[in-house]
Amino acid sequence: MKIDRLVSMILILLEKERIGAQALAEMFEVSPRTIYRDMDTINRTGIPVISIPGVGGGFEIMQKYKIDKKVFSASDLSAILMGLSNLSTMIRGGELVNALAKVKSFIPADRAREIELKANQIYIDLSPWIGNRAIQANLEIIKTALLESKLLSFDYADRFGNKTARTAEPYQLVLKNSHWYWQGFCYKRNDFRLFKISRIFNLQIQEQIFTPREYQNPQLEFAELLATKQTKIKIRIHKSVLDRVLDYCTYENISPDGDEHYLVSFPFIENEYHYNILLSFGDKCECLGPLPIRAEMKRRIQDIAALYEN
Repeated sequence: MKIDRLVSMILILLEKERIGAQALAEMFEVSPRTIYRDMDTINRTGIPVISIPGVGGGFEIMQKYKIDKKVFSASDLSAILMGLSNLSTMIRGGELVNALAKVKSFIPADRAREIELKANQIYIDLSPWIGNRAIQANLEIIKTALLESKLLSFDYADRFGNKTARTAEPYQLVLKNSHWYWQGFCYKRNDFRLFKISRIFNLQIQEQIFTPREYQNPQLEFAELLATKQTKIKIRIHKSVLDRVLDYCTYENISPDGDEHYLVSFPFIENEYHYNILLSFGDKCECLGPLPIRAEMKRRIQDIAALYEN
């Protein structure tokens, strides 16, 4: 419920000149220590909250920042509403609904239409057209475990289909390239691991509550790897797969080859993932070179054809 609590605290700080940590702790049924941590979080978001010691002291938003009790501009509110609305299409929960309602309470009546139009300029639907429908249910389970700091038990399949039973402490949900992952400390590996949610089966929350440990965000940027291992190959594609090819390279790398085809300088690394991309284009794609990659494509196609000979 942290998002809900933080937004509520911001609203209270906007409405009140000053409020003490104990009063906030009693209001939200948490410890004063939690309130101090929440204030640090609010400060890190860019809202300057100061602490006044002594009798009559407490927390308040800096007066120079608090202009007419409006911390957020129309653009700020539009961005917040856009983010919360689009996130709530995939991760449902009472705290997101409440946060949306409370952020909307910031909006002046005479600017409601303007802000609504801006907030609707970008729509993000993270749910798949088709595919693994268990992902949504697993997201809700993981989100609950994150909020309650409870262990998760599950079966996990590697990319070759080998399954192992796991127990892990959940720390973070990650959306990367339209795929959901979560980072947790795996008891089987005794280390942090990034689990792909589509490979998870029999996911269950355990009653055991764990004490969170220090952790770092997972490595999700591979620019250095791409710079050292990625090369360009030449492929010839039919126009019917052009839109899919554009998911992997820019239009500057594509040139017409007659009325029906294109020549493409295609980014490539010699591994299963990239060979499977080329194979996914079927007979609408021909690898022209380098010759070793063309030969490997031919071998893989022959292996596929051999499966259907009998």
